[in-house]
Amino acid sequence: MSGNNVRWAVPPTTAAAEAEVDALVRDLTDRLTQTPTSPSPDGAARALALLHTLDRVRYATERLQREAAVDAARAGAGYPQIGAACGLTRQGARRRWPGLFHHSNDTPTEHSTMTVPTRPFDVLLVEDDIADAMLIEEALSERGARNLIRVTDGVAALEYLRDPDNARPELIVLDLNMPRMNGRDLLKILKSDADLQVIPVVVLTTSTAPDDVSGAYSSHANAYVAKPVNLDEFERAVQSIDTFYLGTATRASAGTTAEDPTRRP
Repeated sequence: MSGNNVRWAVPPTTAAAEAEVDALVRDLTDRLTQTPTSPSPDGAARALALLHTLDRVRYATERLQREAAVDAARAGAGYPQIGAACGLTRQGARRRWPGLFHHSNDTPTEHSTMTVPTRPFDVLLVEDDIADAMLIEEALSERGARNLIRVTDGVAALEYLRDPDNARPELIVLDLNMPRMNGRDLLKILKSDADLQVIPVVVLTTSTAPDDVSGAYSSHANAYVAKPVNLDEFERAVQSIDTFYLGTATRASAGTTAEDPTRRP
């Protein structure tokens, strides 16, 4: 098989593919370093020429891989499948090609195998750490149609929730440690507000302090989840929250308010 004309009728084994690529690179190096009137380069010159060629091949390969990853995502493949095609983990693929599933008209959208609701679920994320917010967004995007609204503190969360023009979220994911108004104070306000207290609130935070856990439940948090350090575990934790509160649990109808126990007919 000629190195200039590679055609595979069936997918090659890794060894066969590496052999063909090696032949192609060496052939390309020979053609780039030799002219009809020049002698063959010496050992050092040939090695340097090969090094230069390999660098250009690497650059071209990275560009083509990025294009192929985008095409695969648009066709419905997720990070696990894209990573496996390149010998990477899901997180490895995500680090190499971030943003494949940021939803817009110009970027690919990951397709979920679950049933997509008639409209996206609205999730309010109260989180000031941008890295954690991006991980949460990507984890939720793999669960289906989610309209994620992110604010960075409790004050901004209340402004959003009390604006009648904004959609009422089906779920609030709340960090504890934030500027202006922290998650502890926001949780107390939410659960004492007759209009807002029926919205499930899941505390997702780095703190495992017993006082934070007991304080959150005393303020009627629906669940308390400590952020895992491992990225895969972090993703699974977020998706388990989504699975239960937006998939398994029965949600309150829009406009539902808690009954005031002091009122009598």
